[in-house]
Amino acid sequence: MDAPLVDPFGRTIRYLRVSVTDRCDFRCVYCMSEDMQFLPKTEILTLEELDRLCSAFVRHGVEKLRITGGEPLVRRNIMSFFEAMGRHLASGSLRELTLTTNGSQLARFAGDLARVGVRRVNVSLDTLDPERFRRLTRWGRLEQVLKGIEAARDAGLRVKINAVALKGDTEDEMFDLVRWCAREGHDLTFIEVMPMGDIGNEMRLDQFWSLRDLRARLAESYTITDLAERTGGPARYVRLEETGQKVGFITPLSHNFCESCNRVRLTCTGQLHTCLGQEGASDLRAALRGSPDDDALDDAIRAAIRLKPKGHDFDYSRGVEGRISRHMSHTGG
Repeated sequence: MDAPLVDPFGRTIRYLRVSVTDRCDFRCVYCMSEDMQFLPKTEILTLEELDRLCSAFVRHGVEKLRITGGEPLVRRNIMSFFEAMGRHLASGSLRELTLTTNGSQLARFAGDLARVGVRRVNVSLDTLDPERFRRLTRWGRLEQVLKGIEAARDAGLRVKINAVALKGDTEDEMFDLVRWCAREGHDLTFIEVMPMGDIGNEMRLDQFWSLRDLRARLAESYTITDLAERTGGPARYVRLEETGQKVGFITPLSHNFCESCNRVRLTCTGQLHTCLGQEGASDLRAALRGSPDDDALDDAIRAAIRLKPKGHDFDYSRGVEGRISRHMSHTGG
């Protein structure tokens, strides 16, 4: 292994999130506009280029690789990429290969994902009400996602549910989702809605629901024990003693989690974002395509890590000025 990647604040980068496509078969109201304009396919990295980039990061000490989108499982031939990354699991260089998905394609791919070494998946699911699900996702069908989750569990994959907390939309379902996850054996993480991208008429200032309030409501019905556990991501975890289940909170607005950030994000166009909540990015595609050997690519990666900021700029109190212009689907969820 080459020397590890260490940012200016002494944080060693062990976790890479990779968007393999900006395309998605849903149009969630907090993520993208309904008439979303996707990137030209000529700008998207090939699966072979993504393999080379991810392998360079693994060589530099990245131990956890999360595949994201858009919706990663809608990319053509995506299993060939997962199979390629599986060789790093087999060698021991990579500790975990996982993905975040909307669940729509899990019934098709769960068995193959388990076969190449994926052991757990995160599924985005904000509601258990079919009509509300259709409204929030615009194009999605709850039944299809639930079948995908069942297929993942049958394949031996551990499922964690990610639910975006939406003020006025999903507040009344919080306890239903907690109870359902407890019955089904799924971990659950709540996420504050993040100010990323122009989503048309939807107003995130109205959607934002602080997880401090959500946790306080949980505490009215459950005994909450804070856990020291970390999974490499930004979530802070608790245990609900009455059910024994683990619940996470991702709070970029109400509680900054930057001090322990060991993550960077690679877009499907080869842009490396060292912070989700900053506009800046480094172009790795030019180095990747400019030379068949990896010396220039390695230099570009190290130069990018040296630009990693101390913290993010998410701030609803600043209104539009606190918003990041790019969409989450471009960056990777």
